[in-house]
Parts: sequence; C-alpha cells; structure tokens
Amino acid sequence: MKFIDLFAGLGGFHIALNKLGHDCVFSSEKKEQLANLYEDNYKIKVNRDITKIDIAEIPSHDILCAGFPCQPFSKAGFQEGLNDKSNGSLFDKISDILKFHKPKYFILENVRNLENHNEGKTWKYIYQKLNNDLGYSVSSKILSPHKYGIPQHRERFFIIGSLVEDITNFSWPKIINSKKTLRDFLIDPPNGKFNLELNKQGVLEIWQEFLNIFPREDKLPSWPIWSMEFGATYPFEDKTPFASSSIALGKTKGNFGISLKGMNRVEKFKNLPSYAKEKRQEFPKWKKHFIRSNREFYLKYYKIIDPVVDKIKKLKIPSHQKFEWNIQGGERNIYKHLIQFRGSGVRVKKANYFPSLVTVKTQTPIIGWKLRYITPQEGAKIQSLNMIKLPKNDSAAYGALGNAVNAKLVYIIMKNLVGKTNP
Repeated sequence: MKFIDLFAGLGGFHIALNKLGHDCVFSSEKKEQLANLYEDNYKIKVNRDITKIDIAEIPSHDILCAGFPCQPFSKAGFQEGLNDKSNGSLFDKISDILKFHKPKYFILENVRNLENHNEGKTWKYIYQKLNNDLGYSVSSKILSPHKYGIPQHRERFFIIGSLVEDITNFSWPKIINSKKTLRDFLIDPPNGKFNLELNKQGVLEIWQEFLNIFPREDKLPSWPIWSMEFGATYPFEDKTPFASSSIALGKTKGNFGISLKGMNRVEKFKNLPSYAKEKRQEFPKWKKHFIRSNREFYLKYYKIIDPVVDKIKKLKIPSHQKFEWNIQGGERNIYKHLIQFRGSGVRVKKANYFPSLVTVKTQTPIIGWKLRYITPQEGAKIQSLNMIKLPKNDSAAYGALGNAVNAKLVYIIMKNLVGKTNP
C-alpha cells in the first residue's frame, strides 16, 4: 500500500511502514535541515509547508501517518491546544486531507496529555471529527517503548482509524517481556566528546557527599530537595512575599537563612528563591507542601547535613541547589544510576530504562557509571531509528530525537492494523 508521512521529522513512520512493505509517496517537513536529511535518508522529495499545498496535489494513498506537533498539548508548553496560533490548526489540515483522499487507514501520534487536554474537550473534538464527520472507525491507546522491549519510558498517545473495517475492538500490541536492558543500547563513543562537564561532576560530588552523610536508617525525601529553604522563614502559608509588606519581610530570612533585615524591597527579593518571587497573593498547595517539607526536613537534620549545605550554598546555578532522588530504597550511589540536570534540579533515576528523550539538550540523560551523556546514536537506537543519518550538530540531533516517533511502536501497531506485505 501507499502511505504519506506528515510532519515527518526523522522518519519513524517511514521506517516502520517501509519495513512492513509499504511505499511512501509523499512526505512533508517544515524544518529545512530535517527535510534535507529525510531526502538523504529515504530518497524522496519533501514538501516544506503542508499548510500551503493544494491538497489535490498530494498523491493518492492508502495510509496517512502524522506525528502532528505536540507543543500545543504538552504539559511543558502553554497548552493552548487547537487555539495555538502556530500549530493548533494542523489537525484540521490533517482532517482536510483525510476528507479529500479518503485513505483506508491513518495513524496519528502525540503527547499523552492530548487525551486529557482542556478537560478532555480537545480529544472529544478530534474523535468526533474523525468518527462522526469523516466516517472512520477510531481507536486510541497510550503506549510506551519500555513495555515493548525498549528501555525508554516515553508514553505517547496513538490514534488509529479505518474506513474499511470496524476497529473499535482492534487488538493493540500486547506487552512484551524482554530481557534487554539499558546497557544493551549503549554505544561507547570513541573519544571524550560526550563526557560530563567538570563543573557538573563537582555538583554530583557534593550531592553524593550529602547522600553519604545522611542517616542510612532514615528514608530520603520523596519530594524535591530545595536546599535554599534550609533556614528560610519568609512567609508562604497564608500569603506570599509579594503580598507581604517590606516591614514584615524584614523580620524574616531568605535563601539559606540569610537575614532580610535592613534591605530595601528589591534587595529582599534578590535573596529569595526564584519560585518565591511570583506576583500572586497565595502559593498553590503543591508549592506550600514542598516549602514546608524542606523546612521541616532541615530542622530535623541540620546538625548532620550542615557541612554539605555550606558547599551547596556556593553552587552558582540555583537548579544545582535542588535535588530529586527518584530511587526510594535504591543504592545511595549517584554513579550507579541515570542523571539529568533539569531546571527543576538534579534528578537521579533508576537505570532500568531511559527517561523520555526531550528536545532540550541540557536535559539529555547522563549515564552515572560512565559520567557521560547518552550519544545521539544511542538516542536513535532507543527510538528504533538505527542506521539513519542524524543532524551533524548534536543539539539539533537531540532535538530531532526528542520529537521523533518510536519506529518499533509504529511497526507493531501497524502490523496489527494493515499487515505486512513483504516476505
């Protein structure tokens, strides 16, 4: 059968459908670098703007594939959904193509949050458009590679449709019990290009020291450690610093217990954590919980942890002063696990599978026992995009991989839906 690949990126749909024996007759990708790379990898001309093409010029096809832009629905963005000025209307373009060409099947992919975006209204609109207006039998499912033999936790919302058969009881792929581990997907680079920067190694050394001195018999916090709350007393329960008078603030303490007495209001706010400077009357419950928990934690353990807290204070980047230990009960050795330097803090996770690849290079997972970032080639491997050419620039490669669809997931879904035509 013939298929088209919209918002093609690195070509995860192309790899999967081609492996099943189907032929790509049209592709579209807005980014010039990815479009050129797609042409190089798959030897097919790429349309650069699907919004401007005459739909009648798109070749007739049996399958439509589209990983339409997720930014309007992602929790990491503004969540403007279908109202997003840049990408919100792209689903309607897909539906226009479906209406005109009437392919037998389609497969769409987006972030998990699409299902519940705008209290479920966005998905309701999409479903009704596909089912009621266009006549497709539609089914949807949240799937992640880590349940299908690939050690990456990456939940995505898949939508499939058929004009030729009722798929309301379509058999989604069954979970695969695989013995493959994260280590099976590592490809050591030939040089130290991907080694963790020395300053970040220093950050890890300090937090490892924190883990070493913390009582073994006590449980580490399950909430994020915000060390700037250690010794702080600024108001947060009933009102925010913004809602407090300068006189009242002057009687309290800011970051790491620094006294705000005698400072003008601007200076007082400079010595508060960034998350405490919001121009609002009251903090949300989750933030109150984190602040309260950190202050109580410090009051209980300050005699033990103060030597390390003095070192944490000297870290120049605020996010390095935050720490997320996501391994309750696991070995308290940072270097045995996976690490990410995120805006929310230094996050440590079990090394059973990779965290979801994201488009931001600074959040690329770090292999603790190797003290290096995963490479773009490893990222391609865990996205089932083996052997294709990637952007030469590492930042661009990580960004493209973070946006890519996992080719193996598409393969096993579409094998069940449209079958395999090649031997």
